[in-house]
Amino acid sequence: MKTENTVLMQEARASLSGKWGLAIGTMLVFILILGVIQAVPKMGPFISLFVTGAFSLGIATFALNIARNKEARLEDIFSGFQNFGTALGAYLLMIIYILLWTLLLIIPGIIAALAYSMTFYILADDRSISATEALAKSKKMMEGYKWKYFRMGLRFLGLSLLCLLTLGIAFFWLMPFMQVTMAKFYDDIKTDASEVIVM
Repeated sequence: MKTENTVLMQEARASLSGKWGLAIGTMLVFILILGVIQAVPKMGPFISLFVTGAFSLGIATFALNIARNKEARLEDIFSGFQNFGTALGAYLLMIIYILLWTLLLIIPGIIAALAYSMTFYILADDRSISATEALAKSKKMMEGYKWKYFRMGLRFLGLSLLCLLTLGIAFFWLMPFMQVTMAKFYDDIKTDASEVIVM
């Protein structure tokens, strides 16, 4: 039996102890960067699509470092650009797969999103694998854990609604808390997935 979600959340808070300033500041910088990109006339959405994969990998790296009580730095969010092609490929493939399943029905699309949710944590752990290998490994890793992950997502959805009562200010605390909890989830369920199913 894997660790309960409530315990993972408690562990995430413990890992963030003494690092809230760094975590909140890093997320703030990340949000500001995305805001500037989105504000670029005409090209904003395209640039955002182009760099989101690298930033997603960087955020996963940052969250894993905190979750594992390792040294975490603001610069971690830019580390995904060192593996830009793979991160971009993984992000685009995720979008394509999820959209294709969503075209059938909403629920298959949600299931696909859950199946591929560990992709960037996997890439953060192993920069040598390809985008398709990371997606396949995530799909295999999430077998039997999609419902658990979905229930964790519902917890954060509830917290997000509460954040609205603070005019959104509490989101700066919620975002790193959510990312580190998801990193804890990844560490909790990962197994030896050396034999990857080819997609």
